[in-house]
Amino acid sequence: MKILTLTLLLLAPLSAFSQHALTLQEVLQIGLENNFDIQIVRNEERISSNNVTLGNAGFLPSASISGGYSARGSNSDQFLRNDDEIVRSRNANTHTLDAGVNLQWTIFEGFRIQTNYRRLHELQTIGELNTRLTIENLVANLTAEYYNYVHQKLRLEALRQGVALSRERLRIVETHYQVGSMSRLDVHQARVDFNADSAQLIQQNELLNRSRIMLNELMGVDINKEFMPASSTIEFNPFLTRNELMESMMRDNIVLQLTTQNRVLSELELRALESRNFPFLRLNTGYGFAHISHNRGALERQRTWGPNVGITVGYTIFDGFNRRREQQNARIVIENRQLEVARRKQALQSNFANMWLAYQNNIELTNLEMESVENARLNYEIAMERFLDGGLAGIELREAQNGLLNAEQRLLTARYRTKLYEISLLQISGRIGEFLELRN
Repeated sequence: MKILTLTLLLLAPLSAFSQHALTLQEVLQIGLENNFDIQIVRNEERISSNNVTLGNAGFLPSASISGGYSARGSNSDQFLRNDDEIVRSRNANTHTLDAGVNLQWTIFEGFRIQTNYRRLHELQTIGELNTRLTIENLVANLTAEYYNYVHQKLRLEALRQGVALSRERLRIVETHYQVGSMSRLDVHQARVDFNADSAQLIQQNELLNRSRIMLNELMGVDINKEFMPASSTIEFNPFLTRNELMESMMRDNIVLQLTTQNRVLSELELRALESRNFPFLRLNTGYGFAHISHNRGALERQRTWGPNVGITVGYTIFDGFNRRREQQNARIVIENRQLEVARRKQALQSNFANMWLAYQNNIELTNLEMESVENARLNYEIAMERFLDGGLAGIELREAQNGLLNAEQRLLTARYRTKLYEISLLQISGRIGEFLELRN
C-alpha cells in the first residue's frame, strides 16, 4: 500500500518544477554570473592584468625618502705627543638629524627590462586564456548536465507510462479474477510486476533530483532550487562538418593555445637569462640634509646639504659557469615546450577522431532505435488486444511491455549520448560558445 501511495505521488505533475522553466541559454547565463570557479578565475585574470605596468617590468626608477635621528654620548682622554698633559673630555654629546631623497634607476641591463615587460603581457594573455578555458568547461558541463536532466526527466516519464500500463494490467487481471476467468497466480504476478515498475520509478526520481542538485551547484545557486527545463526533447545537430571542426580545433582550441603560450614564456625566460651576457648601467642620485649638534669642542652646530649623483657600470666576468648552464637548460626547456605543442596537437587529433566516430555511430544508432520503438509500440498494442481477448498470457504481455520500455530507454540513451559527443566536439574545436546563442 505504501508503494502504491508513493507511486501515485510520483505520477502527479511536479508543480514545483514547473515554477521555473529555464532555457539552456538562461541556465548558462546564470552559471556564468554565479559560478564560483568563474569568479575566482576572473579575479586571477584581473591580477595578471594589473601586473602589466612599466614599473613592474623595471622601466621606471625607484625613489625613497629617508630620515633619522641619533644621539651619542662619549668620554675621552687625549694624550698629546711629547707632553705629559692629558686632555680629558666628559659627557660629550652629539646629536645628529638627517634626511634625504634617493633615486635609483637601471638604465640598461641587457634588454632584461624589455623582456620582462613582454613577459607580463604574455602572462596577461595566459590569464585571459585560463578564463576562457574555465568558461568553456563550465558551458560544456552545464550543457551536458542540462541535457542529462532532460534525459532523466524523459526516462521518468517513460517509467510513469510503464507504471500506468502495469496498473491497468493489474486492474484487468483483478476484474477477470473476480469473474473467474483468471487465477490468483495471475493477480500475484501482475502485482509483482506493478511493484517492480513502481520501484524503478522511485529510483529514477532520485536520479532526476541528483541531476537537479548538480545543475544548481554548477549555476552557483541554492541547491534546493527547483525548476523545469524548457526543453522537452534532446535534439542534436546532424550537420556538423568534420573538416570545419578540425580546422577550428587547430586554430581555436584553448588548451593548445595555452601550450603554445608556455613555449613563448620559455623563450622569454631564455632572453632574460641572456641579458646577463651584457654589462649593466645604473644611475643613483639624491639630495641630503644633515644637522649635527655638539656640547663640547669648538663647533656647536654643523649643517650640510646638497645633491649627489653617481653612475654604476658593471659586468659579471665569471660566475662559476652558472650563466652558461642556466642558458643551456633554458634552451632544453624550449625544446620540450615545442615537443609538448606537437604532442598536444597529436592528442587533439586522436581525441577528435574518436569523438567524431562515436558521434556518427550514435546518430545511426538513434535512427535504428527510433524504428525499434515504433515496432515495439505496435507489438505491445497487438499483445494488449490479444490479452484482452484472452488469447495471450500475462507473462507474454509483460514481455511486450518490457520490450517497449527497453526500446524507449535505449532511444533516450542514444539521443543523450549523441548530444554529449556533439558537446565534446564543439568544446574541443573551440565552438562551445555556440550554445550561448541558441534559443530553446
